[in-house]
Amino acid sequence: MDWLLDATAPSSLTAPSDIPHRTASDFAKLAAYAQHLNADLIGFQEVDSLETAARIFPASTYQIFLTQDPIIQHTGLAVRRDLRITLNPDVTSLTIGSGAASHPLRSGLDATLYYGATKVRLLVVHLKTGCWDNPPTDRGHSCPILVQQFSALQQWIADRQKQRENFIIMGDFNRRMTHDDPFFGRLSHIALLDLTTAGWASPCENGTYFIDHILLGGNSIDWKIPQSLHVLTYNRQETSTLSDHCAVSVKLLIPSSQQ
Repeated sequence: MDWLLDATAPSSLTAPSDIPHRTASDFAKLAAYAQHLNADLIGFQEVDSLETAARIFPASTYQIFLTQDPIIQHTGLAVRRDLRITLNPDVTSLTIGSGAASHPLRSGLDATLYYGATKVRLLVVHLKTGCWDNPPTDRGHSCPILVQQFSALQQWIADRQKQRENFIIMGDFNRRMTHDDPFFGRLSHIALLDLTTAGWASPCENGTYFIDHILLGGNSIDWKIPQSLHVLTYNRQETSTLSDHCAVSVKLLIPSSQQ
């Protein structure tokens, strides 16, 4: 959500000086967009605390979870209160170690959703920016770091395959993935995946290829409602400081019996 912080919190003093600074009106408008989105599961990024997230996703409607990284940009998940969910350990392998990046990287938020007898493993990510469509062999930009992060995703997917788990990976990949993208190929080599954004350009920010993606694996591929990919754009006349990303969603019909 583009550095969504509590400006009065001591931790905000460690943030860059040129980040967006939001008013109470900005938070109210973001909350209105979230209410209009009306989603059961919402993966988000760049939020500093549970309290800040609750200003967008009210506690009366959503349970909120954040990664435990010791930084002010967290990956998170908002889950409608009538759904049962448990947290798994953060996927810290996405942080690539302390010395590999000039800025701290974010863990993935790992959770398990229980829908009747059906279980779905969820992973929310925020990957390294800068390697938008360069080849994996590119030694410049951020590609070497992104290659390592995709290796961590490969391992996570392999573990789901071994456990025969249905899974969903969603979030900001900072990569313009298509079916032909070699980075996506590294993931689809491990398991059959539905890249739900493939073949489409986003209407957000005047129309660009997606860097925010939702990947379905296991039986969740069969749960997708066809043609349900949707992007919630902002009012073009909007003058408030909202987010540099638009919400990307798909609809799933999850069976309550085990699959």
